[in-house]
Amino acid sequence: MSDHICSAGCNHFSHLNDPDLQAEFAEARHSLRSNIGGTKVSGKAGTGGVTQRPLPSKKEGENVKHYYIPANKDTVHWGYFSKSMDPLVKLDSGDYATIEAVTHHSFDDYERMIQGDAGVESIFHWDKDSKAIDRRGAGPMDHPAGAGGGMGVHVCTGPVYVNGAEPGDVLEVRIIDTMQRPSSNPDYRGKSFGVNVAANWGLQYNNLITEPKQREVITVYEVDATSQQTFAKAVYNYRWTPQTDPSGRVHPTIDYPGIPVNRSLITPNYDVLKGYEIPVRPHFGMVTVAPAEADIVSSNPPSYTGGNFDNWRTGKGATCFFPVSVAGAMFSIGDPHASQGDAELCGTAIECSLTGLFQFILHKKADLPGTKLYGLDYPLLETASELIVHGFSSPNYLQEFAGAEDPTALIKGSLDTAMTDAFNKTRRFFMDTRNLSEDEAISLISISVDFGVTQVVDGNWGVHAIIRKDIFPK
Repeated sequence: MSDHICSAGCNHFSHLNDPDLQAEFAEARHSLRSNIGGTKVSGKAGTGGVTQRPLPSKKEGENVKHYYIPANKDTVHWGYFSKSMDPLVKLDSGDYATIEAVTHHSFDDYERMIQGDAGVESIFHWDKDSKAIDRRGAGPMDHPAGAGGGMGVHVCTGPVYVNGAEPGDVLEVRIIDTMQRPSSNPDYRGKSFGVNVAANWGLQYNNLITEPKQREVITVYEVDATSQQTFAKAVYNYRWTPQTDPSGRVHPTIDYPGIPVNRSLITPNYDVLKGYEIPVRPHFGMVTVAPAEADIVSSNPPSYTGGNFDNWRTGKGATCFFPVSVAGAMFSIGDPHASQGDAELCGTAIECSLTGLFQFILHKKADLPGTKLYGLDYPLLETASELIVHGFSSPNYLQEFAGAEDPTALIKGSLDTAMTDAFNKTRRFFMDTRNLSEDEAISLISISVDFGVTQVVDGNWGVHAIIRKDIFPK
């Protein structure tokens, strides 16, 4: 393996234009739009409608496979990761997967984001007699808010097992393409929708200046499902009011995912953000492999294996690198967004549903010395022009608070500690992978690396360091 640095004329991302894969994804787009359940593709359907077919490889005599993984009640896990789950598929390094990801905020507008969509309806089904997915979060099943306690909120599609992946290896995940999930309601044909929630976990919640204080506000945004328009626009907003779930629990605040919103209890305000156009930059807020430290882990705080690190750059054309800590890596995807600013200040992005095309590349531990992946113990993001190092308030909170009943409750979100962690990792990156002295690394960091606030709402706050690849010797 070589440690390639992109420069002018580089074909490092040439896989983005591979005609075979583009044809496959075009079929996936057609299939999704014509049969939103996601199972109408060639090949034999397996668990939850997962399908697989061979693709021609660039090496003679070999072939790679393309899997299609729809999102439905049989293919998602809600609010947690686990190294012990049964994987949906087992694929080889080099294989591709088209994976649907559904936002956990879909029930904030049932008509626009759930109605008529068989896959999403199956996930969110909840009435007085049955609940399709009972556990929502890593908490106890008898939690007063509901099974799992909402201690982890994201609808996660997966896991995907990568054959040959072992602890100490690195998994490369290429995000080749994304598409908006269209509304299945005929009244909104050709449109897609997402919601931004100014929530109780947002930075603003205890710092509001107008009445009523400590309010939660949901803003519904419209996005062009055909991707012809590159902006989102607000449709309406409403304030959260106490909602009673189908099991009879009352939720004064948004404290549990997937609560059906009773439209008769809210007051829509359609006079909101008139004339504003928000650039759409689709990405996945939650991209992860499974950690080794615990058997069931909340999806909320990010950690060294990825998770909910909420960097808006994790979209089409980006590549993620994760340290593998369990056999098979156990990859999951979730928390899809239409757009987000750095910090994700009020608690969420534009939470929408997306489908992504991914390629998985396994890098074995023995091949890592001398490359940019040597010593990797955090999620590393690469774009055509940048390398992005992620620091956290608690780099590995599962290890730091091992043995605690709820380790997430012990994390102290702080930009001081997140910034220090991002600096330490960036310094180590330059020293270990570029063979610079500490003094050289510190000077280079101070004059060329941009640090940004990734998010301040996921418990484990994040700071990212953006390294421009054009600073490296040509």
